[in-house]
Amino acid sequence: MTVLWAFARQRVSSTPSVSHRLFAANRTPLRHLGQVLKPAVPQPASIHLTPDSSIPPVLMSQLSAVEQSKRLAAYTAVDKHILPHHKIIGIGSGSTVPYVVERIVQQGAELNKDRIFIPTGFQSKELIITAHLNLGDVDQFLTIDVTIDGADEVDPQLNCIKGGGACHLREKVLAEAAKTFIVVADYRKNSEYLGKNFAQGVPIEVVPFAYAKVLRDLREVLGSPNASLRMAKAKAGPVVSDNGNFVIDAPFSRDLIKDPYSLLAKIKLLTGVVEVGLFCNIAQAAYFGNQDGSVTVKRAEGSKVVEERVAAP
Repeated sequence: MTVLWAFARQRVSSTPSVSHRLFAANRTPLRHLGQVLKPAVPQPASIHLTPDSSIPPVLMSQLSAVEQSKRLAAYTAVDKHILPHHKIIGIGSGSTVPYVVERIVQQGAELNKDRIFIPTGFQSKELIITAHLNLGDVDQFLTIDVTIDGADEVDPQLNCIKGGGACHLREKVLAEAAKTFIVVADYRKNSEYLGKNFAQGVPIEVVPFAYAKVLRDLREVLGSPNASLRMAKAKAGPVVSDNGNFVIDAPFSRDLIKDPYSLLAKIKLLTGVVEVGLFCNIAQAAYFGNQDGSVTVKRAEGSKVVEERVAAP
């Protein structure tokens, strides 16, 4: 768990909050919020970074190999895509996203004071609040400059499976609202094809009233005999999304998922389905932190996807 997220739990009760009505009425950033950020944390190139003394630094050597790779991916993506002129920024969900927020905070109070950050769920909302960044909502800002989010699996064409954290409806809204949608993940998520590494299946958010009927259709019509309702770990009963819905996990054979866009369309046509955790033709680039300290970057260039390895910041 990143230091920023641990720090969030300690500070959340004393964090300044922003009135949603005030935001909605003014439709402009509350500039004074930027002043509560501490001065600044050195490093990359085009953006000057300065240390925030309120967040103790964590050395790379103190992180596991997987956590190091997550941070490498997040830092590289932020340095490349969160630029000074970007003012409306979507913050996704998952275990890599705290490092995204960590790097954004390191860009300093001056850059962040006029920015608005839109969360995809409870986790990212708490990260934004705890970091003293300006919190907004997608119904206030219909166009987002950049959204950075994690993924459960990414194929060579930048198609993704998302929804392991049951946030894929809101994640897709922010992804589609963004001029640029960027995925960050560790090396385990860089896959030859969808379903190879993320074996639990495609996450499907459904209204509770229709879950049994959707399960039957997935098993008997669409070819996912092992589709199942996702059950909660620390409570009795099913997982409930931030939208009050249930989540079904539906594994598909390689033959059925080889055309993820077609499968997405078929699932979406089932009455009772709210959203499907297949993100097709949305991501412009994906950043994967590797065990050797490098970052694999896959980016769309026209109809092709170009892959390269770059040095981490």
